[in-house]
Amino acid sequence: MRIALGLEYDGSAFCGWQSQPGRCGVQDALEAALGGIAATPIGTHAAGRTDAGVHATSQVVHFDTDASRPLTAWVRGANALLPSAAAALWAQAVAGDFHARFAASARHYTYLLVTRGERPALGARHVGWYHHPLDVDAMRAGAAHLVGTHDFSAFRAAECQAKSPVKSLSRLAIDGDAGLVRFDFTANAFLHHMVRNIVGSLVYVGAGRQPPAWIGELVAARDRTRAAPTFGASGLYLCGADYDPRFGLPATRRGVALPLAK
Repeated sequence: MRIALGLEYDGSAFCGWQSQPGRCGVQDALEAALGGIAATPIGTHAAGRTDAGVHATSQVVHFDTDASRPLTAWVRGANALLPSAAAALWAQAVAGDFHARFAASARHYTYLLVTRGERPALGARHVGWYHHPLDVDAMRAGAAHLVGTHDFSAFRAAECQAKSPVKSLSRLAIDGDAGLVRFDFTANAFLHHMVRNIVGSLVYVGAGRQPPAWIGELVAARDRTRAAPTFGASGLYLCGADYDPRFGLPATRRGVALPLAK
């Protein structure tokens, strides 16, 4: 039987999604919990491999098991065994051709950025920080150069293992008020560090260090060394993935709703 499961986690408590030799990944914690319920080892596959410090409001995973358990057991049982920084949200039996990663048609990320002179203390592990207000309109003008299908090599980490740097970014919305700027991204897939590298370059535009047209120049140049440094992981959230309705999944997208210091 194949089971899909929704998961949320505070990335500051883990070394990323992927299993690590030190057993510090979200995957390590989840597989240990699920294995305890099934009384046999369980392997999982995720919609997206988040980095250390990156959070998820809706990570979708799947696993195969011969263990016969009520669906509620995969949620309540997992939550009894998971560390407090991670929680299962739902479980659903799915067809054998469902794959959390390869069946996803789109993925959604949000980046939250506090813009004030003083670094935040409350919520510091859950937001990025820039020490000065930013011009949101200028950042929106810069972001317009990114929407569409492009070679995103300028925003690709050196260690990225994606077969192609060409991705389709269908949405990049930027909103700001009272010292908090929110970036919402939707794409068919993302390169390693792509969101954080884009945020870093848009911050350069918002701070007046570069004009909006510079973003288009970066896309055309396809040169990572010309773009801004990678922004911090703490403000980044995986907010879900989209799947064909035929799989019958519960809602697989959840927004960010946290009390944050502005």
